[in-house]
Amino acid sequence: MGFVSFLGRLLFASLFILSAWQMFNDFGNDGGPAAKELAPKIASIQRYLASKIGDGVPKIDVKHVVLASMVLKGVGGILFVFGSTTGAYLLMYYLLLITPLLHDFYHYEMDDPEFQPHLADFVQGLALLGALLFFIGLKNVVPRKLIKKKPLKTKTT
Repeated sequence: MGFVSFLGRLLFASLFILSAWQMFNDFGNDGGPAAKELAPKIASIQRYLASKIGDGVPKIDVKHVVLASMVLKGVGGILFVFGSTTGAYLLMYYLLLITPLLHDFYHYEMDDPEFQPHLADFVQGLALLGALLFFIGLKNVVPRKLIKKKPLKTKTT
C-alpha cells in the first residue's frame, strides 16, 4: 500500500513539477510565454484595484508572479511526492491564486468559442484542488503511528 500511495503522489505531482520545469526553461529575460499570457490579466487586476483603492496601488511585476508560481509548483510538488502536507498546501495556494486568473471563463458568453476550454480548465483546477483537500483531510484523520497496546499480563500470586 505504501508504494502505491507513493506512486499516486508521484504521478499527481508530476503535473506540477514538469510544468514548473518547463516554466524554468522558458523563463528567460522577459518571463517567457507564461508572463506573456499573464500580463494582460495582471494589468486588468491592477486597473480594477486602482479604480477601487486609488493611485496608491503598487505595480505587480509579471515576472515575479511567474517566479512565485514556479516556486509554488516545484517545491510543492517535490514535497507532496514525499507525503508532506506542506507540499499539498503550497500546491493549494498555487491553484487558488492562478486558476481563477488564468481560466477566466466568466468573462465570456456561453456561445463564445473560448468559453468551453476556459471552463474545462477551470473545472480541472477545481478537481485538483479537491484532490489536495482530500489528501490533507486523510493526513489529519489517520494517526501517524498506530499505538499498539500490549495486552495486560495476568499476575499470579
